[in-house]
Parts: sequence; structure tokens; C-alpha cells
Amino acid sequence: MNTDEKTLRMQQLIRELNEASEAYYNGKGERMTDYEWDARFDELRQLEQETGTTLPDSPTQKVSEDSITGQKEEHEFAALSLAKTKQSAELVKWAEQKPIWISWKLDGLTLVVTYDNGKLTKVVTRGNGHIGTNITHLASAINGIPATIPAQGHTVIRGEAVISYDDFDRFLMESGEDYANPRNLASGSLTLKDVEEVRQRHIQWIPFTLVYTEEDINSWGNRMSWLDHQGFNTVERQLVEHPDSSSVEAVINTFTQEVTSRQNPFPVDGLVICYDDTAYAQTGSVTGHHATRAGLAFKWQDEAAETTLKEIEWSCAASTISPVAIFEPVELEGTTVKRASLCNISECERLGIGGIGTRISVIKANKIIPKVIKVIESVNTFTVPNQCPVCHAPAAIKVSDVSGTKTLHCTNAECPAKQLRKFARFVSKEGMNIDGISEQTLSKFINLGWVSEYADIYELRSHIRELAQMDGFGEKSASNIMRSIDKSRNVEAHRLLYALNIPLCGLDVCKRLLAAYPLGELVNEAIKTGDDLFATQAEPQDVFAHVNGIGPEKSASFVRWFRDTHNLLRYRNLMEKISVTQTDQTPKGNRCEGLTFVITGDVHHYKNRNELKAYIESQGGKVASAVSGSTSFLINNDVTSTSGKNKKAKELNIPIISEDEFIENYQI
Repeated sequence: MNTDEKTLRMQQLIRELNEASEAYYNGKGERMTDYEWDARFDELRQLEQETGTTLPDSPTQKVSEDSITGQKEEHEFAALSLAKTKQSAELVKWAEQKPIWISWKLDGLTLVVTYDNGKLTKVVTRGNGHIGTNITHLASAINGIPATIPAQGHTVIRGEAVISYDDFDRFLMESGEDYANPRNLASGSLTLKDVEEVRQRHIQWIPFTLVYTEEDINSWGNRMSWLDHQGFNTVERQLVEHPDSSSVEAVINTFTQEVTSRQNPFPVDGLVICYDDTAYAQTGSVTGHHATRAGLAFKWQDEAAETTLKEIEWSCAASTISPVAIFEPVELEGTTVKRASLCNISECERLGIGGIGTRISVIKANKIIPKVIKVIESVNTFTVPNQCPVCHAPAAIKVSDVSGTKTLHCTNAECPAKQLRKFARFVSKEGMNIDGISEQTLSKFINLGWVSEYADIYELRSHIRELAQMDGFGEKSASNIMRSIDKSRNVEAHRLLYALNIPLCGLDVCKRLLAAYPLGELVNEAIKTGDDLFATQAEPQDVFAHVNGIGPEKSASFVRWFRDTHNLLRYRNLMEKISVTQTDQTPKGNRCEGLTFVITGDVHHYKNRNELKAYIESQGGKVASAVSGSTSFLINNDVTSTSGKNKKAKELNIPIISEDEFIENYQI
């Protein structure tokens, strides 16, 4: 390319990167994968070096900022971004043989939290690194930001607001809203004004560095331990005292294993390394918006493979009809991959997807999600169907007012495929607990016409032969699914109510209602006799508003659901297939009162960890997902494990007990 061509290419890259960043940081969906963004960013940086020119608005020279509205505030300490690498050798070189820490690069929204004399004084978004938005009014709705801490004086902490994969899936199922990933939900949630609405999103704030304290602590590791003792749930991390190729690779592999096996509950997009010597870290220079010794971000090198497109399968799930690329199988990250979502029409057009025979390049983004990243050679024509593959009603293209993204939708409001997330909640562990039926499997059942209401799941045995012959199943998995379905026919009342997908009625609401009313009184007899609970003359918001933790809004939602004739018919059809046991939802004792437990690893005496959790809660205790300063005990049958939770418990002097020890001390 000559100079003019390079300039035009730089302008194009800047426009694409800035548009993608704006969407990414403001909850508007994903314009491109990390793989694609990094490739364009590296190309732009290379062109800038070749031409000696940096154009206005170049992302190489600025920090992307959120568009959260509210009072703007200048940061006391600039929140600069980190330089990035995909080469472990670069980490070793950067370390300069000095002790370093490696921790998660959490994929959320950075918040800076300040305390004065032990009291929370402000919470500010990162913004552009110099000026952010004050969202202190939302602090009580964000888990992990205590109102007070033991330390006096002035304290500034930087951390990431994230939503776990489980809470993300649960929110989508309960709300019916559509977000691309947990990060988009976290970002979008912090634009809300209603504290209670934000609280329902289960945002967790995880500190990743202590920016300032009046205490003299010159070790990053000790500073993080200091935060732990203040009661914070800080980021998982590992110390590398003598960083060389072998030791750094070993730690990276440990974190990578947690990603690929999905042991880590929160979304991440890489790792961060920093010096343990914080005084030395501050001696670096500032280049652009990077502090050269403040830290270095490591992102996994995505493994790409070329293959040939066999077909584009259009699958109706939730609210959209999405294209899925089916291609010749390839080996990626140790697994065989033969299908990947193409997301929407805009993504197909951006990639230049063709028809059968098109050559494509595929990765597993962040080592997990199969993704088509490039069309090498387009063959034939990409066509958009004009009807829904499930109910065959007309399909219509919609263009987002916010992002301009084109998506395909079924026009039939009653299409079974639009209820996918409801079916997923129905079979979930918290619901009917039908193991082996994933959301993807449910989508297949719906698209095949096997499932259109909850009761149909209990008729799937009539399709067992077809299921056993389906790609990815077989006789063993088909039989396992049938056994799991049969096992779920006897269900506890609170799980049944949760599985019904009544708006605003999560598991806690269902338990509270059943603590006040037995199921027979709450639902079964009420809908048979039309007594006062569901009598049409009673105002919906008044029926259960008196129950602790319910209130008028949830009461109205519950009552209106059971007054709907379609819902009642589906409920009666389901009740013909199952039997329900009423369980007492109030604590049965106080053996665990005032204690907080974290459970990890396999259990042997209890059926699963959920059963152990239920017992602890029935005895007045709490169960948390991560070890922090407020944890009383970590339960792990592998007491000598070197897992992240065990390491953190040891750092905080939190006792690690086996299941046997727990039973000996806390079992009735």
C-alpha cells in the first residue's frame, strides 16, 4: 500500500474499532469478537508505526469510556489502561526476574470505590480513565461494596463489577430480556436509576487493586491480603517469585484450565500480571494511556482452523431466528468443533458469508465459544428464510434503533420457540432439575415439534429412538435423559413454582409464598374452588402483599399468572404428569446460625452441593460462592488441594474442613 492507501485503511480501522468499543462498553451488543478487535488494533498500530502518523480518535491513544449518565467526577488517581500481549515470553521479559502476581482480567465494568474513616464516600465508574460517573446511589445494590470497613483514614480501591454466568442465565430466564453476555448486562444495569431493579441483576464487585491507603504497605500481595481482611472478596491470584518461562507457563496453564473447564464463575478476557514491589511499579513512564510498569495484560492466543461450510441452519430460539454455521469438523483447543453461531443477519453480511462450499476460518473465542471469524472464499449465495423454522409463520427482519443490527424474528407471538428460556428455567437445577437437557437440546426438541408446553417434556419417551440416533446423543445419553425426566416427576413445591416462570417470582419469592401457604392452599385448591386467593374480585396486588418479602408488585404478578386461562390449562396438564411434595421453607434449627460457608469440590454424604447448601440454610447459615474475609469455613473434601479457593482460605486463615468434619460439628 502507498501512503494514501494506508491512511484510508487507518481511517476505516479507527471507525470500526471505535464503533465496536462504543457498543461493547455501553451494553449495546458485540460488534466483533476479541480476536477480531485485537487483529484490527494490531494492524492499526503497525500502520501508525510505518507512517509515523496517528490520526484523531485513534483507539491506540485513548481509553474507551462508558456513556452512563449522571454527575461526572474526576478521578483522584488516573485509571490508565494496560498494554496487552498474547505471548507468555513477553510476560517473562516484562517481569525482569522480579516477583510478580498473576490474576484474572475480569470482563465487566471497572468501578473506583472510596472510603473515608471507615465509611463509603463514593463509587465512580472508570469512564475515560480520568473522569467517570458518580453512581454512589447504586452502591447498596452491588454485592461486595460494604457501607463500612474497619480501616480508618482514606482508602481508594479499584475493582470490576461483574455478573456470573449462572446469574446471567437466571436473569435472562426470569426477565425475558435479551443481552448478548454478562458484561453487556452489567454495563446496562448501571445505567438504571431504580436501586431495587439493579439489585435483581446480582452484580458482584471484585477488587483487583488497592490504589491508595494511608498504611505503609509496599507489597501488592500484602495490599490485596489487607483488602481481604477488610471483608472484600478480592480477585483470584497467584504469586510467581522467580518468573521464568517454566513458572509463568505453569501458572497460565492453571488459569487456562479453570477457563476451559468453566470452574471460574465469572467472565474473563485474559490475565493481568503486576509487580509485587508497588514502589518499583510506580517508577515506570506513561506512554499514551499506558503506565509501563503498572501491569501487563495477557490474552489467550486463539487457535484458528480453516474449514468448509456445509449448510446454514436457522434456529428459532427465544425472540430471534438465528443462523448457525454447520461445517466440516475441525480440531480446536483439544475438542472437535462442527458448528458455530453466526449471531444475526448483520454479522453474516459483515463476514460476507456465502452458501454451501464457502471456505471459513473458525476459532473458540476465549477457548470456549466456537466463532466464525473470517470468510476465506465465498461460494454461492447467502439467503435469509422468509418463515419461522418452528411454526412456519412469516419471518420479519428488524433493525435495532440503538445499534443498527439486523435480526430475523418470527411474527407469531405464540411460537413455542419464543419460550426457550422459559423451558430452560423449567428444567434447570433450581426448577424441575432435569439433568442432561441443555438450552441447545431444548431448542432442538422445540424445532422438531416435540415440545410446545411443559407437560410435553414428560412425553419425550415416545421419541427416544429418534433421540438416540440424533447427532451428539446416542442410546446411553438418551436413556440418561429419560431417567432424569422420570426422577423429576416427584418435585418439591418451591421448585415447581419456580419452574413455572411466573414473572418476578424467583426462587426466594416461591419459598416465601410457600412458607406462608402450603401449595394446596396456595394454588391447587384455589384454582379448583375459586376461593379468595384467586377470586377475581380481589385486587391482585393485595392478595399476597402482606407476606414478608413479597409486596404488591410480586403479588400482582403471581395472581395474574394463575388467573390466565392458558396458564391454568398448562398447569393442570403438567400436574397430571408429576407429584408434588410440600417442604417447610423456614429454618429448622440454628446449628449454622451466624456462619457463612463456601462449598467447593465433590461431596459424598449429600446428593450434591445444592443439598448441602439447603441444609446449611435450614439451620440458619449462609452459603457464599467465593471465599472472602466474611467466610467462616471452606468445605472441601480435598483439604490439601492447591485450588484457588483453598489458597485464598489459607491466606485469610479461614479453616478448611471436610464434609465429615462439617457433619460431626453441624449435622443434627
